Amino acid sequence: MEDPMAEIRATFFQECDEQLAALEAGLLEMEGGTADAETVNAVFRAVHSMKGGAGIFSLDALVRFAHKFETALDKVRSGELVATPAVVGVFLRAADVLSDVVHAAQEGSTADEGRISALVVELERISDSGALPAAESAPTSEAEPGTAWDIVFAPRAEMYAKANEAALLLRELGRLGTMKVALDASKLPELNELDPEGAYLSWKIALETDCDEEAIRGVFEFVEDDCELTVSRPEEHGFAPGTVITGDNGFKFEFFAPLPEVEEDAGAVLEAQVTALEPEHHEPLLAPPKHAAVEAIAAKAESATTVSATIRVDLDRVDRMIDLVGELVINEAMLSQRVLEAGIARASGVAMALEELEHLTREIQDSVMAIRAQPVRSVFQRMPRLVREVAAQTGKQVRLVTEGEGTEVDKTVIERITDPLTHMIRNAIDHGLESPEKRVAAGKAEEGTVKLTALHRSGRIVLEVSDDGAGINRARVKQKAIENGVIAPDAQLTEDEIDNLIFLPGFSTAAKISDISGRGVGMDVVRQSVQALGGRISISSRPGQGSTFTLSLPLTLAVLDGMVVSAGGHTLIIPLGAIVETLKPQAKDVFPLDRDTNLLALRGGYVPMIDVAENLGYCEDPIEPEQGVALLVEGEGGVRAVLLVDAIHGQRQVVIKSLEANYRAVPGIAAATVMGDGRVALILDVDAVVRNARSESVRSDAVVVEAS
Repeated sequence: MEDPMAEIRATFFQECDEQLAALEAGLLEMEGGTADAETVNAVFRAVHSMKGGAGIFSLDALVRFAHKFETALDKVRSGELVATPAVVGVFLRAADVLSDVVHAAQEGSTADEGRISALVVELERISDSGALPAAESAPTSEAEPGTAWDIVFAPRAEMYAKANEAALLLRELGRLGTMKVALDASKLPELNELDPEGAYLSWKIALETDCDEEAIRGVFEFVEDDCELTVSRPEEHGFAPGTVITGDNGFKFEFFAPLPEVEEDAGAVLEAQVTALEPEHHEPLLAPPKHAAVEAIAAKAESATTVSATIRVDLDRVDRMIDLVGELVINEAMLSQRVLEAGIARASGVAMALEELEHLTREIQDSVMAIRAQPVRSVFQRMPRLVREVAAQTGKQVRLVTEGEGTEVDKTVIERITDPLTHMIRNAIDHGLESPEKRVAAGKAEEGTVKLTALHRSGRIVLEVSDDGAGINRARVKQKAIENGVIAPDAQLTEDEIDNLIFLPGFSTAAKISDISGRGVGMDVVRQSVQALGGRISISSRPGQGSTFTLSLPLTLAVLDGMVVSAGGHTLIIPLGAIVETLKPQAKDVFPLDRDTNLLALRGGYVPMIDVAENLGYCEDPIEPEQGVALLVEGEGGVRAVLLVDAIHGQRQVVIKSLEANYRAVPGIAAATVMGDGRVALILDVDAVVRNARSESVRSDAVVVEAS
């Protein structure tokens, strides 16, 4: 029998992942010096929420560790503990352990008890010994010690339906201070009218605590949308302390004055005084004057129950929907082709309806693709931890700066860029940045800077990893390449060609092997990963000033805007993002460079021409430049070339189909698609074609790639 709680449990662990991300982001802000009340409270709430949810599912190990973590964080929140780098370092390690405990609970296994115990000892140590003298303590809220609060807590039926328990919430509230609780049963109906799934009870609480209102509301954070909650100071509701109001069923509630100091355990909530129910004849229950804050809370609660901002959908369903929309695009293209072949006039009703269908299909596809779009923030949030760990290993001082975290890209791309970025940032710290001593000697600050940037450009996402280090030592790179037999001793290489040597398999300039580098793996893997995504990577380096690695990736791996061209009798798709302009070459503008290469004079400069059909092996004899159509394209590192094709047939959005998965990898071809006439068209890998043409002439035994 299927567990009825399985779905709720899965949702809880999904929320735990979100809370863990928020926890780490907040701790990293604290490490950077942002230990304001808002940041500290956000970190506290993340741990508190996980603890509260874990209690529902009886995940005792998670509850115990989260409670220890929460206690230490509360010391910071109350000003008893200063968030020094050492303290935040303990919190970050505790966050790692908390993540392990969560995942162990999810998998039904047991986390490393030794590691948990060690962190518990550290948390207890800083909690016990970290108190500041009263003069040095900085209060984090306006509420002074001993502040009195009046709280009205009225659960709705939805709260109980989600397996939440009022008694547990009251117990948590009691841990904040000393309180008196009064049960309001005035809405309780006769037994024959009682709904077993209804909610009739509410509680009125007088709480004396040195916590602020936000901490009080934090107790009810998990159920804030499923209850009515009012938190106010006694002077806000118009009743003086000691005032007693009585309901028509005899229920009495006293607005308590501040409580005297007590030595009782603040967690003994259920032993608080409860006003007795005395059935007498009294006036109806008085309604306190409405306060603006109360009305706002009620409005929020009401809207939260009727409007859902987001829903959780299984990713497989989204992928299935995207595949179906892709098929819809292909079928729409086929239908357009059939109408064109039938010779139906463009002004006819059929043609106009088909045009509307094309616009609608494009809009549907854009909307569906937007569902999978996610900000790169989830990837960027992992990098501060990496920077700190690598900096500690290398003994360097490093500051990470991020920009463009909200830049959106397809989820598939996000999942596959983490490893390349990890390699590049490790490389920037280990190889790019100098030691603090060398930086000072060079007139730089001891702390180096690594910058991670994301932005949209020409229909692609561009990721840049830059540093302000020493730059690439080109003499060292070239010498190492000669020693490894990669290049001849007398080879004449440009600066760009020397820089790109670091992407060769097995190439490393590290003097010794370490945990970080020296084994000759990393940057070649980066290039392979980027190229597998249909992207490209380039380097820009200035000696003494630093280096910048630029990744250019498609926004999605599902669709592509391309130019339909023909070359050597075959139909090809050239990605639109790579095309700068199209032109018709004139004989007077074409100049031969050698037997295999022509140059096209273009606005005062010369650009190499590449015959696409000859490059792919479709034909042996190149066409005359003036008989074809030229497309000016831009490849890796801004390198430009002119692709010569037979004709251009228009622009079209195509559905990408992996050629490697369905056939095999083909040089110069990135993927394939299905055209409107049902034939397969190949999508050109512009970077590979340009790189092949620049490095060497087309081999005479090139394999002919058939597209149909």
